[in-house]
Amino acid sequence: MSFSDSFFKKVEKKTNVSKEDILSLANKLEKGNMKDENTIKEVINDLSKMTGREVSKEKEQKIIDAIINDKVPNNIDKMIDR
Repeated sequence: MSFSDSFFKKVEKKTNVSKEDILSLANKLEKGNMKDENTIKEVINDLSKMTGREVSKEKEQKIIDAIINDKVPNNIDKMIDR
């Protein structure tokens, strides 16, 4: 899947996370085991630091459960346009 610069600009505008940070995180996701709870926690922690937003333990667990149980939307563009 290839993303255009306009996609990265939308994300950066909404999150203040640079294209480079996004690509670095994507690389980590690609190489990591996204069925492993510890890997997912590490990614959530990284995202929390990047965006300056805290994630409660309850929300973290909901995210982990959604990822492990394949309940994540396939269309990322729709998530960004909210």
